[in-house]
Amino acid sequence: MKITVVAGGNSTERDVSLVSGTGVYRALKSRGHQVVLLDVYLGVEYDNVDVIFEDTRDWAEGMKAVSEKNPTMAELKALKKGDTDFFGKNVCEICKRSDIVFMALHGANGEDGRIQAAFDLMGIKYTGTDYLSSAICMDKAITKEYFLMYNVPTPKSVTVHKGEDVRSMAETIGYPLVLKVSRGGSSVGVYMVQNKEELLQIANEAFQYEDKVLLEQFIKGREFTCGLLEGRALPIVEIAPVEGFYDYKNKYQAGSTIETCPANISDTLRNKIQQAAELAYKVLHLQTYARIDFMADEDENVYCLEANTLPGMTPTSLLPQEAAAEGMDYASLCEHIIEISLKKYC
Repeated sequence: MKITVVAGGNSTERDVSLVSGTGVYRALKSRGHQVVLLDVYLGVEYDNVDVIFEDTRDWAEGMKAVSEKNPTMAELKALKKGDTDFFGKNVCEICKRSDIVFMALHGANGEDGRIQAAFDLMGIKYTGTDYLSSAICMDKAITKEYFLMYNVPTPKSVTVHKGEDVRSMAETIGYPLVLKVSRGGSSVGVYMVQNKEELLQIANEAFQYEDKVLLEQFIKGREFTCGLLEGRALPIVEIAPVEGFYDYKNKYQAGSTIETCPANISDTLRNKIQQAAELAYKVLHLQTYARIDFMADEDENVYCLEANTLPGMTPTSLLPQEAAAEGMDYASLCEHIIEISLKKYC
């Protein structure tokens, strides 16, 4: 197959996406596919895109690892050198010549449905769920509304817009609490708030990302995640940071987190998490694959936190670990995602 892997972009999760894209690109090439890896934001100079899939160069050469600190928006905009278009040079033309585009993007302008909608209009086939479910899941506040409407267990929360009295609204949640930007990802813009004295400073920092944040009940317990393929729950991963909580640094710096798959938990807790994951997948109208994040307290009450429509796809990411626990290696998982995504177009 002719496959374009799109990664990078201009979100705060750019670095993570480049690593995901590199892994997918190398895996699909190892299976004999004609694959091109593109930074969707920067694009590529190429004289004749009609023959680009015959080019045997290593398209992943020069892709960097995830830095300890997520990149700033100013740094990302500087990479474009004055070009204001989101799609980089030749990106759309190359994607149109693909049998399918593998979406290795994360965060805004990648996981939020905008690119999916654009590709739909251009007749470009792509992996993952559609634009509508992508948009729903990208906004944590809207996701919460769906959870509450369809009885998906989730922590108590309140949405706060910039300019509103965040301290008074926090009283409905209590301390400690978790403050999250509504449309962030990779734990960018997620803060632990211990008391009202530090809330204002943290809220002001969070509002630099966007104008809407979520105040969420802090659940003391264990953290889990559950991937799904075509709505079926995979083995569960337990996530245990060595120190602190599962923030950007702990997610992507080696040795910062202990991940156990399959999780060492009771059958009762396993069933609760997998059933809640499958319910969340259904009510959010997800397609093909996803990953749902959870907390469980000491009484094994389960709380659904959010849904990831384009979960990390580095070879050691959580979803590949879960697939491996069922005997599916990384390259097979990448191919399987393409196979189930093509069913959308039958």
